[in-house]
Amino acid sequence: MTDIPSMRALVLDRPDAPFRLAELARPVPAAGQVLVRIAASGVNPLDLKIRAGAAAHARHPLPGILGIDLAGTVAAVGPGVAGFRPGDEVYGMTGGVGGHQGSLAEYAAVDAALLAPKPASLTMREAAALPLVVITAWEGLVDRAAVRAGQDVLVQGGAGGVGHVAVQIARAFGARVFATASAGQHDLVRRLGATPINHEAVTVEQYVAAHTAGRGFDLVYDTVGGPVLDASFQAVRRFGHVVSSLGWGSHALAPLSFRAATYSGVFTLLPLLTGEGRARHGEILRQAGALAEAGTLAPVLDPRRFTLDTAEAAHAAVAEGNTAGKVVVEVE
Repeated sequence: MTDIPSMRALVLDRPDAPFRLAELARPVPAAGQVLVRIAASGVNPLDLKIRAGAAAHARHPLPGILGIDLAGTVAAVGPGVAGFRPGDEVYGMTGGVGGHQGSLAEYAAVDAALLAPKPASLTMREAAALPLVVITAWEGLVDRAAVRAGQDVLVQGGAGGVGHVAVQIARAFGARVFATASAGQHDLVRRLGATPINHEAVTVEQYVAAHTAGRGFDLVYDTVGGPVLDASFQAVRRFGHVVSSLGWGSHALAPLSFRAATYSGVFTLLPLLTGEGRARHGEILRQAGALAEAGTLAPVLDPRRFTLDTAEAAHAAVAEGNTAGKVVVEVE
């Protein structure tokens, strides 16, 4: 009788429950899938919302395994996979929503289209911190708004997970970048190459006047939502463009319409939930990987180290909001 290969994984049995460390059967890659031996799993605020039962849009039934982002090494490939082979280092946004197994486990069988080669310049921890935030930033700036050299770009929440990556991507495309952030985050914003704006101390009208001579920004990327999206409609120039990754509320469009400006929404989970557009996610990560190799894109990581055994503390750190960058759980 042959033993079935197993793996360790963290299972969430119900909302707000503690993780349960379990020994489960190791998945087998189906057609079009890659089996990844996971080295690191990025922690995103969405993981905490799913855990709390407050993210119905993520459609992730429990019991289940959380973890949206991963970095690791290809252990095996399923039928029909031509782009990867065992031993390749990869990263991607591959599960933890839509009923797809997440990355808080030693292995995952994932759609090969969602993966890209891990940039050699990044550690596994660094690579695992990037997929969701990179794809969210890239879809907004590049795919929706066609950011280009010479533009004045405002990133709302420029020190946050999506925001700090959006700043770097906009700069890599040659834009002049400004970013709203609290006073304590201004040094980070400057290190990323953007001009910080203390949105708590000045009005929209004041910072538009100070930084664009009253004209407004060519492109505004809102990563905060709510009143900040309303402020973005006021900060954009005539014929400009506003993008939001959190445009889920009800908003008055008059400020946008009077500027003849346009708006785009980003819903990064859609390919995982529907199966449509997955190859684009893999392609974005390949293009972002080139920026990482060129030294123009890197995540800001929280220095604390977490493992599967201490993942509760990793989630607690994100929930408390006292992190100094992205939190990553080291699996391997």
